[in-house]
Amino acid sequence: MTVRRVLIDACVLTPPILREIVLGTAAEGAFTPLWSARILEEWARASKRLDGEEGELRARGDIALMRARWPEAEVAGWESHARELSLPDADDVHVLAAAITGDADLILTLNIKDFPRRALAGHGIERIAPDPFLWALWAEGEEALTRVLNGVRAGTRAAGRDPQDFRRLLKRAGLPRLAKLWATAAEGDAPD
Repeated sequence: MTVRRVLIDACVLTPPILREIVLGTAAEGAFTPLWSARILEEWARASKRLDGEEGELRARGDIALMRARWPEAEVAGWESHARELSLPDADDVHVLAAAITGDADLILTLNIKDFPRRALAGHGIERIAPDPFLWALWAEGEEALTRVLNGVRAGTRAAGRDPQDFRRLLKRAGLPRLAKLWATAAEGDAPD
């Protein structure tokens, strides 16, 4: 398995189940995660908009844990690249600039349309949504991703959620292909 350098956009960090799966997969060694302080700040602000002060506090706690777990993941000095770049949404230029500075292979984002291939190609960077990204990782090594999914599923049970709902949770998190793979691998443990 080729370990890639993947810049994670704030939109991927915001939904808890998606963040847990993506970071769990990074912890398994499937890829090297990257982000910038600005990306983390965007996530904290989005969490506040969604869940108030409590949401922001949870996000900031998770940010501290991420920084401790991956001290080399935070990309600094991206600002000089930002002045040279153009994207359909100017608010996303900092993401591409951080990917360039961090020597990322991929940008993991839910906003695929905001990162046109032609704008990324000259920098040797591709963009991909979480579902096809995780699906491809599953194809490369099912065991690691199965461990991550089972761990996240156990966490939903501990949080009082029905673990039988896990496939639906994956689908709502924008991971329908991964949900199907997981359910098929679970051989009846996860209902359709």
